[in-house]
Amino acid sequence: MFEKTKAFCDSFLEMGVPGFDLAVYKDGECVLRHMGGFSHRENKVPVKGTELYYLYSCSKPITCAAALQLWERGLFSLEDRLSDYMPEFEQMNVRTEQGIKKAEKPILIRHLFEMTAGFSYELDSPQLRLAKAETGGRCPTRETMKYLAKEPLLFEPGDRWEYSLCHDVLAALVEVISGQSFDSYVKDNIFTPLGMGSATFLPDEADMERLACLYQRDIDTGLIYDCAKANKYRLGSEYASGGAGCVATVDDYMKFVEALRQGESLLKRSTVELMCAPRLSPHQERSYWMNAYHGYGLGVRTPREGSIFTDFGWGGAAGAYLAVDIENGISLYYSQHLLSPPNQGIRERVYLHVMAELMGREDFAALAADNSFSGDYRYTF
Repeated sequence: MFEKTKAFCDSFLEMGVPGFDLAVYKDGECVLRHMGGFSHRENKVPVKGTELYYLYSCSKPITCAAALQLWERGLFSLEDRLSDYMPEFEQMNVRTEQGIKKAEKPILIRHLFEMTAGFSYELDSPQLRLAKAETGGRCPTRETMKYLAKEPLLFEPGDRWEYSLCHDVLAALVEVISGQSFDSYVKDNIFTPLGMGSATFLPDEADMERLACLYQRDIDTGLIYDCAKANKYRLGSEYASGGAGCVATVDDYMKFVEALRQGESLLKRSTVELMCAPRLSPHQERSYWMNAYHGYGLGVRTPREGSIFTDFGWGGAAGAYLAVDIENGISLYYSQHLLSPPNQGIRERVYLHVMAELMGREDFAALAADNSFSGDYRYTF
């Protein structure tokens, strides 16, 4: 079984991906673990399944789950103003065609989950550069938001969807509400209870030694080179990036993915259902990346009504991809370590092949064989 799934993953090596690791679970049992290539290509170190990887934006569902735990405890409402908890966001400026003006609408907490708050993903903005300078390169998570709040928004909160630092702000909100640093809160409430011993948002030197070699692909030349394990989304030594900062092994991240699928141990089943329900309005969807099969919920892609897809999840800049399919009892996580990878737009076909071979779904087999089908190539964070 899974011969086509394995062959599809193996084809990534021919495209230049140095190595990969895939885990698939059905009803709580691992039914496929397939890996190939090298964790360090130049030294010919094969992928062993114990490597640490940057999750990049696969960090986002963890951050949203952490915040939703606090929501379950009644500590905030999705309709609350962000400024009720972080006063620096009380009066925002917004860029318009007529210049920078005072924002007319407040940022609501749900806007952070939904990526509709108006922030950008500009990591080298004047205020963030100032944060690095004035904190001596530390950029503590909560403190850094005070600088970000001085940057003008791209649009009025709630006006449209824009991939951005929303979930980094959400991590800081978790700090404010919980009274703990974000990394500590997640360790105490997600990583330790689930047995995710390798996972952290603030990797130390020992973690970096276990990290698989991180590669970068030059989009213009196709050249793939070692980029020294640098994570540009971690703004400073004390910055726990809720949007892109977590590192973990495949085995440990699968514990999180399985907890979402099973419900109750991490979040209530009703909360997971809320998380994976489409939330964007037609107006907001005009700027949304994904294909016709998926919408966007509270930090994850979500199946649209009438779609053959029944999974929710997200992906990461170096090629990571997660899918949680509660209806069919399936969860999968695919990981690699190549920034700007050539297979970024077709990773979703891993799920298609699994559904075709595990569930006998001919409709998924046909879509997997359709070379015109792909996710959006911009889906890279």
